[in-house]
Parts: sequence; C-alpha cells; structure tokens
Amino acid sequence: MVGLTASDVHPTMGVKIFSAGAAACLADVITFPLDTAKVRLQVQGECPINSPVKYKGVLGTITTLAKTEGPVKLYSGLPAGLQRQVSFASLRIGLYDTVQEFFSGSETTATLGNKISAGLTTGGVAVFIGQPTEVVKVRLQAQSHLHGPKPRYTGTYNAYRIIATTEGLTGLWKGTTPNLMRNIIINCTELVTYDLMKETLVKNKLMADDVPCHLVSALIAGFCTTLLSSPADVVKTRFINSTPGQYTSVPSCAMTMLTNEGPTAFFKGFVPSFLRLASWNVIMFVCFEKLKRELTKSRQTVDCAT
Repeated sequence: MVGLTASDVHPTMGVKIFSAGAAACLADVITFPLDTAKVRLQVQGECPINSPVKYKGVLGTITTLAKTEGPVKLYSGLPAGLQRQVSFASLRIGLYDTVQEFFSGSETTATLGNKISAGLTTGGVAVFIGQPTEVVKVRLQAQSHLHGPKPRYTGTYNAYRIIATTEGLTGLWKGTTPNLMRNIIINCTELVTYDLMKETLVKNKLMADDVPCHLVSALIAGFCTTLLSSPADVVKTRFINSTPGQYTSVPSCAMTMLTNEGPTAFFKGFVPSFLRLASWNVIMFVCFEKLKRELTKSRQTVDCAT
C-alpha cells in the first residue's frame, strides 16, 4: 500500500454501497419538493373531466401546494423516500461496478453489453427489495390530490400498516412491473450514459476525472434517462396510487390514460421530472465520487498506520 495514491486503490464493495446510500439520501432531501411536484402533476387527470386543473408547471405546482397545504407538504413521504434510497439506490449504484466486473470476467475493459447487463441486474434486484418504500412514498405524496382533506394515511409507518392490512402484503409490492420497467430503463440509461460520458471525456482528455466532468456526465445522463423513462414512470405512479379495483392491470392503466388523456399524458410532469433527476444525478454522483475517494483514502491511511 506504500506509495499508492487514493485513486490507485479501488474502493471496496462496502465503501461503494455506503457511499451510494449516503449520497442518494442527501440528493433526495435536496430535490424532494421537485419529486412531489412531479407526482402531483402525473396523477392530475385521474379526477373527473370537469374537475378544474389544480397544478400548472413546476413553480406553479410547488407554489400552489405550499399555499394550500403548507410548505411541509412538499416533503410528505420523505421518510419513505430516504428508506427507499437506503434499500434501493445503495444497491443499484453501489453494486454496479462489482456486477459489471463479474460480467466482464477476464476482459480488461467492460463492453457496452457488460455495462447494460450490470445495470439490468442491479436495477432489478433493487426494485424488488425497495418496492414497499416506493408504494408508501408515492401514496403519501399524492394522497390529498385524490382523497380530499381527509388523508388515507397519517404517516409513513401508518401507511405501511394500513396497506398491509387492507390490501395484503402484496399491496406493498403493487406496481412492481411498471416500476421494474422504469428502473431498468433508468438504471441502464443513467448509469451506462454516465459511465460512458465520463469515460469518453477522460479518455479523450477533454476533462479531468473531477467534479466538472462528473457534473457534465450527470446532466447528460439525467436528460437521456428522463426522456426514455417518462411513460413508464407516469404509469407506475398512477397504478401505485390507484385505489383497489380502479385499474384491472398495468396495461389497463396505460390504455385508460391513452384513451382519456391522449399520448401526452405519458409525459406529464416531464419538466419537474428532468429537473429533479438531473439535479439528483449531479448531487448524488458528485457526492458519491467524493465520498468514495475520501473513505478509500481514510482506509489507506489506517492500513498504512497498522
């Protein structure tokens, strides 16, 4: 270990998982109001046709929500959101490099196929583990829009209990299929695009492997991801938030949206979704890279001292 710099020492899997979870939680706290605005815009339109439009645009949604329900409502579902990042993001991001190395085998450089396979694997595993937190988060963010002044749930753990007792344990995994589709798209697009952009910028000596490079790569990854994942994201939100019997299946939910609201319904909340995902990506990836380096440096210092 003597003579090696922090960049020469590869972070352990534990360091990656912890760094990913911590960075994702920080990003979630900062960008959560945008996520709430996205959810409110996505579920808008499920009400009867003669209902007045309640939210218009990102700032309009955030302002209206803060005025009518209080600023705290912008963070409704945050505990479930943080639980989601701990159980979901820590695995899908933290395990990505390790799984990629597994698929690469003896190859010195990972191919695009290896990167996509790693994204599919970590994304799929993370969805099944973190789905209950996604269900609770979405319902807490959207509940007042569909259910009037009296909320369905009074808090995070109350939501877990009521969903489990009224809909069964399977209710906590409602919408797993569209969420799996969404997260497969997100994981492959987000991680692969970020990885490829960073690799291209560094390899062609356009930028050094530092914060500006991570920032540019994260922004590009955020836009590509939002564009491709928006239809699955809207269907996922609608289906998860629906009351029992409202939709018979995920395709039924998608067809109802298409029939009643047209193709543009699949891109509802696109702007807040992009702003949230892009800013989330920037905060998460920059913090993730920095945290990995610092923890690896600390580990190296401890190893040298012993």
